Amino acid sequence: MTRVATHGNYQSALLSLMNAQGRAQQAQERIDSEKIATDMSGYGRGAEQLTSLTSTQARLEGFISTGEAVKARLSAQDLAMSRIYEGGNAAREAIANSLAAGRIDNLMVELGLNYQTVQGGLNAEHQGSYLFAGGQSDIAPATASTMADLTAAPSTAATFANDTLKQKSRIDEKTTVETGFLASEIGGPLTEVFRNIQAFQNGAAVTVGGVTYTPAGAGTLTGQPDANVTAFLKAQMGELDKANAGLTNQTAKNGLIQNHVETALDAQENQKTALQKMMQDKSGYDPARAITDLQMAQVAIEASAQIINSLKSTSLLNLLR
Repeated sequence: MTRVATHGNYQSALLSLMNAQGRAQQAQERIDSEKIATDMSGYGRGAEQLTSLTSTQARLEGFISTGEAVKARLSAQDLAMSRIYEGGNAAREAIANSLAAGRIDNLMVELGLNYQTVQGGLNAEHQGSYLFAGGQSDIAPATASTMADLTAAPSTAATFANDTLKQKSRIDEKTTVETGFLASEIGGPLTEVFRNIQAFQNGAAVTVGGVTYTPAGAGTLTGQPDANVTAFLKAQMGELDKANAGLTNQTAKNGLIQNHVETALDAQENQKTALQKMMQDKSGYDPARAITDLQMAQVAIEASAQIINSLKSTSLLNLLR
């Protein structure tokens, strides 16, 4: 004869109810997260592969973050170099226009303003740091505020406070790019021209291209230029052309680096998209299936609850009464 125990029936019904509640909770978590599990232990054998994919994703996002920062810095450098070129080119035009007009009364004033444009570009900042200062990013690299300050220094090199350390950035696993430029390199030739013009105005002899130009005295760069002043200014125009051409080459180099970084970023973004799809395939859970699982679990919960409720009226104690 088989015994039927009320306690055993309750235990079985309660166990079924708890299992159904567990399945319902798991289905709800999958609906909320759209993933199979909320931790690696829930993926079983696939956990190791997911861990590897997650590590790759973190490393890739690090390179993308670095690439975006480098891209922003290169863009700021391009704007700063354009400003420096603007000052140098304007200086060249100012000299040419003054000579064409036969009067250079306001030439030094114009050149002073042009130099300040150049200095502003050399001391350009990005995110609180000077772009062209090398490793000393908290110190303004171009120290001479005016053309007079240029001639007060013992040499053109003495007017620059940058060091020789150029910034480098690692944009992917195998590529490290030199993205920094130095103020003394990109602005040195232009600054030399402004310094020579101011020295000539002060009455000092200036040698350009092996030729020495000696002014008649201080303050000669005004009024109607004589043959000596005209020859000197034309020589400075040639030097400005060389300096501007060199700056154009540096700007082009910055642009090439920009293109390289953008290409690397595009490749990394594509890789990130592919990686996310792979991880979704490995860890994702079909929302429709999760909803079905939840509905089935809820039906099981209701069934178990009804069984427990019915057991209240099927106790042997009720029959003995």
